[in-house]
Amino acid sequence: MKFLGVSVLSGVLLAGLALPAVGAIGLTAKDTAESFEDIPGDFKTPPLTQATQIFDAKGQLMAKVYERDRTVLTMDQMSPYMRQAQVDIEDARFYEHGAVDLKGVLRAVGKNAESGTAAQGASTLTQQYVKNVNVEKAGDDQAAVLEAQRKTLGRKIQELKVAIKLEEDLTKDQILTNYLNITFYGHQAYGVEAASQRYFSKSNKDLTIAEAATLAGMVQNPSQYDAVRYPENTVKRRNVVIDKMLEAKHITADQAKEAKAAPLGLKFKDPQNGCITANAGMGFFCDYVRHVIKQDPIFGKTAAERKKFWDQGGLNIYTTLDPDKQAAAQNAVTSKVKVTDQVSAAATMMEPGTGKILAMAQTRPYGLDPNKNQTVVNLNVDAAMGGGNGFQTGSTFKPILAAAALESGMAPTQPFPSENKIDYPSMSTCSGTWKNTDKPKATVKNESEKEVGPYELKQAMALSVNTYFVQMEQQVGLCAMKQMANKLGITQSAKGDPFQEVPSMVLGTLELSPLTMANVYATFAARGKYCTPVAINKITTVDGKDVKVPQSTCSQAFSESTADNLNTVLLNVTEKGTAAALGLDDGRQIAGKTGTTDEKKAAWFSGYTPSLATSVWLGGPAGGVKMKNITIGGKYYQEVFGADGPGPIWQMAMNQALKGSPKEQIQTANIPDPAPKVDPNATPPATPPGGDAAAAGGNPGGNPGGGNPGGGMIGGGFTFPPGIIGGGNGNGNGNGGRH
Repeated sequence: MKFLGVSVLSGVLLAGLALPAVGAIGLTAKDTAESFEDIPGDFKTPPLTQATQIFDAKGQLMAKVYERDRTVLTMDQMSPYMRQAQVDIEDARFYEHGAVDLKGVLRAVGKNAESGTAAQGASTLTQQYVKNVNVEKAGDDQAAVLEAQRKTLGRKIQELKVAIKLEEDLTKDQILTNYLNITFYGHQAYGVEAASQRYFSKSNKDLTIAEAATLAGMVQNPSQYDAVRYPENTVKRRNVVIDKMLEAKHITADQAKEAKAAPLGLKFKDPQNGCITANAGMGFFCDYVRHVIKQDPIFGKTAAERKKFWDQGGLNIYTTLDPDKQAAAQNAVTSKVKVTDQVSAAATMMEPGTGKILAMAQTRPYGLDPNKNQTVVNLNVDAAMGGGNGFQTGSTFKPILAAAALESGMAPTQPFPSENKIDYPSMSTCSGTWKNTDKPKATVKNESEKEVGPYELKQAMALSVNTYFVQMEQQVGLCAMKQMANKLGITQSAKGDPFQEVPSMVLGTLELSPLTMANVYATFAARGKYCTPVAINKITTVDGKDVKVPQSTCSQAFSESTADNLNTVLLNVTEKGTAAALGLDDGRQIAGKTGTTDEKKAAWFSGYTPSLATSVWLGGPAGGVKMKNITIGGKYYQEVFGADGPGPIWQMAMNQALKGSPKEQIQTANIPDPAPKVDPNATPPATPPGGDAAAAGGNPGGNPGGGNPGGGMIGGGFTFPPGIIGGGNGNGNGNGGRH
């Protein structure tokens, strides 16, 4: 049989198919016969790339991504008309001959002799299948694709050898099924299922005779018989296929007449590929999922293995993304900030105690067109996961130090002198001592001259008193703060720089992402239980097999008693401090912290309820926009602070996300309020100094009518705007905080 195959090869080469002589490549009959023994398994069961579908947490399709849009079908899932039509037009004697059709060879010889060209070939459907497998294996390597398509003697012989062996190992039905799954039908549709969906918006098994004939006719030349661009050509070609089906007695004359009379009837759907097609602003989360699969070792030991797993496709990925909370976050970041603004906003929502990412939104849409203010940089995540370099977090970092201090045994009522301005003191580190060797010495100050301690933790957190936290930092040590940050998932900056033990880090100088900060505050909400972020609930293959996915790893970052004290402090911020204006519509308890960086280049609000933690960042995407005398979302700001920039975005998102859900109490501890400070030179007013803010436990900001117009510190040299807690508005009225 093998030598018969070799004879056939020789016959084809002599059939006038414009191929050079066998001797030109030094291939003998003996060489060919001996190499028939084995063929790669890829030809029997080709590893076909398929489309991957990504779903949200409610099972709704979020996006479809693929290297090649294909859904592999079994024989039983295919339309019998499709199988018959493809055979009748491509290789009518497919079920009668072997890998090589001798009659076809002779017919090609005669036709080519008449025309004086090599216009007609003699390839069987099996040979075409082998060629398609070679193209498929080449993937995106254009050089390899061209090599697989080269019409050379060597290539022809190799294809024929494999075809002959395949005919021994597979049934005709198996070969035809493989062929129909691999073949290209134009418009990025590979295989008959993708083609059926592309052109007729239905499954292949539901095709009519006319529709099946239409698809079968495209294979010879998908460009020439493009049903969208050249419908008349397509109908003519379809009718040829129908005639072939009638000739083969696969349909009756009446069926043929009806099919040829039918209109083309396209219900064409444009190719939808990639995260750019994701619904409702979900493109960035979709891209994050892609990065997870390409980087997590659970999907392959090497980067190449993980890439192959993703490119191969054929996956159903069920994610943690809650579509309702995503809609809430997306609405907030796009309502309060315009895509054309100098700045952008980003928000991440997480479920405390599980690590699940519930929403990931940003103002600028996912896409590649900068003229439409599109971007593919996910501002919510670290650079390694498709994000930027992160942003300084300002005072939102201070609760991390507070957690370290409380966990070390420091009382929540611990006072510190909190002078208005101090030199950075020497501090212990994990490996020694940090010393202030600058000349002159590096200093830290509270913006308002009136802002002088002593303060206790509740008051200092509400006012973001820098010198208080630097003195706390000195007592606790930089190592303890770093270790606490590590427990909360902060081991490096967003761009991957090492975590440096320096005193300024308590003021939020480390550049981090909203996802990182959302998870920190989710840990606060979960009473100290930290869980690594997860984006994927489940993955199955198209044949229903489960794929192992990353699981969240949880640990107790600090004790529940520490968490209860910290929650009390952060609840005070939202009830009596800088975030007092950010209460939710239903009056439920919230806790959180505002933050604004030096020169107003970034502003934050990170806050939570027991069931939902959200971190919102606002600033220039590249980090260089000073948010002073700026219009954002159509509103003018003299200066942007955490309470009046990202704070309302957070408020809007949380109101929508939590609407109708049960109210939950934040677990707190009993921390007495400090005794009010009295200015001995002040004339006692009818109300406490500083107005309502001071009455609620804030720091008086000065005498009535003479308050300091720029009150408390925000962190890193950050000033309260006029009227903020810790300072009057210059006319004796304490208006509460906008920070």
